[in-house]
Amino acid sequence: MRLRRSLAVAAIAATALALTACASGSGDDTDAADDAAGTGEFPVTLTHALGETEIAEAPERVATWGWGSTEAAIALGVYPVAVAEQPWTVGEDALLPWVEEAYDEAGVEHPAILDDAEGGATVPYEEFVDAAPDLILAPYSGLTQEQYDLLNEIAPVVAYPDAPWTTPWDEEIRIVAEALGRPADGDAVLAGIDEYFATTAEEHPDFAGTTVANVWDGDGFVYVYTAADARVDVLTDIGFEIAPSVTELDTSDGGFYYELSYEELDKLDADVIVSYHSTEDEAAAFLEKSELQAIPAVAAGRVAQVFDPVKVSAVSPPTALSVTWSGGMPELVESLQAALD
Repeated sequence: MRLRRSLAVAAIAATALALTACASGSGDDTDAADDAAGTGEFPVTLTHALGETEIAEAPERVATWGWGSTEAAIALGVYPVAVAEQPWTVGEDALLPWVEEAYDEAGVEHPAILDDAEGGATVPYEEFVDAAPDLILAPYSGLTQEQYDLLNEIAPVVAYPDAPWTTPWDEEIRIVAEALGRPADGDAVLAGIDEYFATTAEEHPDFAGTTVANVWDGDGFVYVYTAADARVDVLTDIGFEIAPSVTELDTSDGGFYYELSYEELDKLDADVIVSYHSTEDEAAAFLEKSELQAIPAVAAGRVAQVFDPVKVSAVSPPTALSVTWSGGMPELVESLQAALD
């Protein structure tokens, strides 16, 4: 996700929603606040890459940082009081459409927007203090140890389990559900999403066993997303297989992406390519760029494209709310089928 935002700065992620509606109480601020008390047993202790976090009692003022934890909390019936801004996707002081819709449908006041213009490189500690959270959720983020330690002085922080920006989408939902004392609700959200993926795979048998590589053109090289990246992982849930060449060429040492020079593009062999772009014009240019014809699938026209910042965000990676948003996975699935056809 940090790469996604960095690229944007330099060059310029129905079922889950239904579950959210069911979990959000009667729809006014008071009920939503009461619903935030959770249903599990406390204290809860979570161990993660940056330490161990004990949550002594059900949180009432949750803040989120990074990607996806806002949606996970909302899908569980908890509306954060402060969330990271999304300057690349929807502009300053604006919410992603599926997040805004969830707050409005529940009749909950919009959250405070935490400055995140640098994609997690800096943390607005004073804004966190002003929001007065009693829990900070950041299981899919790029928090450093120093940032974590400073935030932890404001409120307990739940960080990522292994490495920055690599937490699988489903694991993030489980982590958030555990932190909020709502493990059963988390299971219900995941069951709904799994059903959507299973239905999608059944409706598109051509996806089964088809190899895929996910890329973003960096001009002189392409960013190739690895198996550690959730936007890749989610495609395997609908039947695709990560192309062996993606792993063979990987120089990231466990990261979620690596750079592949134009000189080596002929080695990126996959049945289909998924490419991400900021605009429709960039997407069209990608298909015509002579250097990129070295990628076999591009030369053959087997490319599924995602363009427009919000749509890229909906699938990069999907979240508990965006996974079935019409402009996200459903549109990508149609593009993938068209590429194979």
